[in-house]
Amino acid sequence: MATYIDSHQIPSTQLLLSSGNGPVSRTVLQCPPRDAEPSEIPVIDVSGLASSSLADRKLVAQKIHEAATNTGFFYISHHGIPESVINAARKACLDFFQQPVEVKQRANINKSSCFNGYKPPASQRINPFEAIDKREGFSVMYDPRYDPSVHDITAIPKEIAAQLHSEDFHWEATSNLPDFKRAIIDYWRACLGLARALIRCFALSLELDEDFFDSKVSHPDAVMALNYYPPLEAVDNLELSAIQSAAQEVSIGSHTDFQLFTILWQDESGGLQVLNREGQWINAKPLEGTFVINIADYMQRITNDRYVSTVHRAKNTSGRERISMPFFVGFNWNESCDVLDSCVAPGETKKYDEISCADWVKRRARATYQTEGIKEAS
Repeated sequence: MATYIDSHQIPSTQLLLSSGNGPVSRTVLQCPPRDAEPSEIPVIDVSGLASSSLADRKLVAQKIHEAATNTGFFYISHHGIPESVINAARKACLDFFQQPVEVKQRANINKSSCFNGYKPPASQRINPFEAIDKREGFSVMYDPRYDPSVHDITAIPKEIAAQLHSEDFHWEATSNLPDFKRAIIDYWRACLGLARALIRCFALSLELDEDFFDSKVSHPDAVMALNYYPPLEAVDNLELSAIQSAAQEVSIGSHTDFQLFTILWQDESGGLQVLNREGQWINAKPLEGTFVINIADYMQRITNDRYVSTVHRAKNTSGRERISMPFFVGFNWNESCDVLDSCVAPGETKKYDEISCADWVKRRARATYQTEGIKEAS
């Protein structure tokens, strides 16, 4: 059972973060993280999304609305993605990262024309005000060739096609692993289908028609990342200076996500931490059979801050390797969205100007990624 604290009695510090509008800060209590309560990060059964009953789908939407306006984090169960698909992707992920560095470097992202591929150790710092992330990564961008809803690539409207990219570099560079491409694409497709179902649910949760966002996600910014986290150094028996240095280590630094929302699978090692409204880090522990969903910045923006994009990080202190497979969901890059009228109460004003998905992601990327040797999106 969680022990709640009086934040007025606990020393605090300021955490700096990058944002689309320059550096921002959050107050963080100087106390150990605790496990999240169900009321803070609830488990939502989303099996109703497949129901033919609008009432069933609205019931799920209501629960998502409550979570999105609270911490902006929730688990989903009964999501419909087969365990076999997840397990195959997990195995493919480990098979890749457990290779020698020189083999992984064949797929280095710097060789890609559109940001697919491998990110080696010490090449990522998602929070420019914290330590370099202690992780490796592999990115898979949206490719219409693998989208089950795209039946004819030549029929994609020009304004959409201009923002899309296809390449085989990362698959050719991993061809020594014969099951890698198939397992990763199968998982990517499954997440894309789930994402589109959740998009419709989010529309209902905002009192919009269920198909309100459909045209905006015909060819979405749907990016999958594979993350590999070695264990952070244990602090036992270290000198004071080493303990202080180890305490500053992060597997991935404190940040908010860019787009609409994220679908995250995490293994049993744990390490995901969420900064709650009181300024305390809480653990979003792995729950078997679930994904973690979190609201991202663009969703907060178009909902006029109704839905909360919450700061989170990962610290792998399990003593063993950890992997996670986040799937980031956004509108088509050519799309834009103003603050939704349904999110502006009488007497309120819209807090944000309309901005295209592409411009928003580029703005956030410029403010966030402080890496050497990785090209900036053009």
